[in-house]
Amino acid sequence: MTRKRTTGNAVGRLRGWGGVTGMAAACAVTAAFTLLPLCLGGSGAAADGSADVPGTTATTHVTRTLAADCTTDPWAGVSPADATGDKLEEIRERGHLIVGVDQNSLFWASRDPESKKNEIVGFDIDLARAIAADILPDVAEKERVVFRVVSTADRARMLKSGSIDLVVRTMSIGCGKGVSFSHPYFEAAQQVIAAKDDTRIDGLDSLAGKRVCTADGSSARTELKKRVPDAIQDPGQTGRKEDRSRLHAPNQLDCLVRLQLGEVDAVVTDDALAAAQVAQDPAIGFKGEPFAEEYYGVAAKEGATDLVARVNLVLADYIEDGRWTDSYEKWLKEKLPGKKPPVKPTADAG
Repeated sequence: MTRKRTTGNAVGRLRGWGGVTGMAAACAVTAAFTLLPLCLGGSGAAADGSADVPGTTATTHVTRTLAADCTTDPWAGVSPADATGDKLEEIRERGHLIVGVDQNSLFWASRDPESKKNEIVGFDIDLARAIAADILPDVAEKERVVFRVVSTADRARMLKSGSIDLVVRTMSIGCGKGVSFSHPYFEAAQQVIAAKDDTRIDGLDSLAGKRVCTADGSSARTELKKRVPDAIQDPGQTGRKEDRSRLHAPNQLDCLVRLQLGEVDAVVTDDALAAAQVAQDPAIGFKGEPFAEEYYGVAAKEGATDLVARVNLVLADYIEDGRWTDSYEKWLKEKLPGKKPPVKPTADAG
């Protein structure tokens, strides 16, 4: 395929899940195995992909806006480029890309029960495979990417340690996360969910004094602390030690389980993830309007400008040639309609 080069979006009792209840209970203990390496579709021991890789023989200058990493502009930073550099060469010499992903976010990255190998599938997985195909085009499809399951709180740490090359895991672009972000690949916002029949909860403003679960290391937790400081998110607010395990969660789906068990009153998470949770449990619903708009980005180790530049180039192609739309229509459109691929604003857009 010829690629175009362009640069540019329950309260108090267990609530019925039917056949999904068992899955929810299992996900409640996700932390016990989230760091297990997963080689899906192959061993990951691929042939060396460093030699004769099309489009990567010439070194391209990578521009980086240093102060812009902590602006509100999600498009600031590394420009898309056919870059070369230490990180890309390391990946090509190894022969496979290691990507940190989720395994329990329906439509984004979750286990496929119909797959003989119990593979992880979803919107994020499609994007990760596209990135791997671009960086390692001469490596067999089944061997060019290794997926490693990581918790929300461990994403940055795993990148810093070098255990993974990228995170494609509904990670919101923002300051102070200790990673380098790509350009946006999805626009989301924060959303409150709670039991449909809980009339106490009708949106963000109703969360004061309520027990609210958020995932550790998530933008939801940051936004809720800022916007509703009286929401109960920490054990010190109740004086009960047992509340820590209920109000803190390594993964956002664990919060849904606690909501179903009546251990918390509400959950705040991205609307993209909330839509998946509501689809899994008809007793749960959206409460109020979305707030705190944000963008998801692919994350790399801080300073890996060559890899980020290459990812940004893939994203531009992925959006322009229709693969983004194909994946969205397959996984997300039915439950999260009206989303468009993010496009970088032009200088004269006003």
